[in-house]
Parts: sequence; structure tokens; C-alpha cells
Amino acid sequence: MTSEILTLFPTRIYRANITDADLLAEIVAAAEVLSVDDEAGRKWCRDNGYPGYTSYASLDDLPWRMPIFGDLEKALDKHVAAFCKELGFDLGDKKLKCDSLWINILPEGGTHASHIHPHSVISGTTYVAMPEGTSALKLEDPRLPMMMLAPVPLKSAPQELQRFVYVKPAVGEVLLWESWLRHEVPMNMSEEERISVSFNYGWA
Repeated sequence: MTSEILTLFPTRIYRANITDADLLAEIVAAAEVLSVDDEAGRKWCRDNGYPGYTSYASLDDLPWRMPIFGDLEKALDKHVAAFCKELGFDLGDKKLKCDSLWINILPEGGTHASHIHPHSVISGTTYVAMPEGTSALKLEDPRLPMMMLAPVPLKSAPQELQRFVYVKPAVGEVLLWESWLRHEVPMNMSEEERISVSFNYGWA
């Protein structure tokens, strides 16, 4: 009998690019304005020890508030639809819809601790300012809590066998993943700000 290795239950990450430089520049400008004007957001960041600025707890409905984020949402809708097709989702007569979208600005030394996005199906981030030396996105093997005494993989093992994978996005890149996937942003080692727009899609 010959041996066989099956690969089951894959964790898929979708990568694509937004090539509209004007759109990205307008988002950067809007993010910088909001980080100054959003008093509630700045207070939440101070109260919760969040370095830099996020509109997550104050203004997560930006496509409704500002047309530029509405344009971004339209672009993201197409990418999410393509990812759902790749995942083989049976959505019936429904579709996934963006139910929250927010800005993240991480200064030098800023981090975002490991977390998931409950009550969503697809989550992701669009990167609009990624200075040289800024942090990648760290993804965690979702089986990690159940591995008990499993040995760590060799450093030379393929990426798909590692417990943590670092994905370094470029400006304009969109990353999508299923919302149960734990992820974090390690420390920003750049002197410049790392600016991104994150979002969640739910099953409407």
C-alpha cells in the first residue's frame, strides 16, 4: 500500500491590490483629519491604552459619513465576493455586507494585541500607509490551543506548517480572512505612522 497525505481544513488568506492612488491618498488625508477631530475616538484610545488612533469605537460607519470610504467599500465588496466564491460559501439568496469599517493609525512603538472579530464572517484590512520598517500582520494557526504537546515545527518547514505566519502588505494591498482567525500587529518599528482601514462583513 502506498502512503498518501491529505490536506484538509485549509485557512485561506486573500490578497489583492487597490491601484487607485488618488483614492488611497484621499483616505490618508481623511484619516489624519479624523484622528484630530474625533474627540470620542481619541478618548477611547486613551482610556483603553490604544497607541495612536482608531475610530473603531467611535466612527465605524465611515462609508455612510464620508464618500471616500463609500468608494472604498464598493471596491471591497468585489474582493469579498471573490473570496466567498473561493471559500465555497453557500449564501443562498443573501450576501455578505460591510457592517463596520474603521481607521487605524499606529505610531512608532504602537502595537495591536492578538484578537479575533466575533459576530462577523469575513474581516480584513486595506493598507494605505506602510512606511519602510513598519510591522507586518501576524497570523496564528487556529489549531494552536488544541495542540497540547505537539512539537514546534522546524524553521525550515514550509510556511503552511508554521504556527505563526507574518504577512507584510504593501500600500494599496487588501488582505481578507475568515473572522475567526486570530491575528495581531507587532510593534511598529518605523518612525512614521502605519495607517490602515479595517472592516467586517456580516451575513445579511
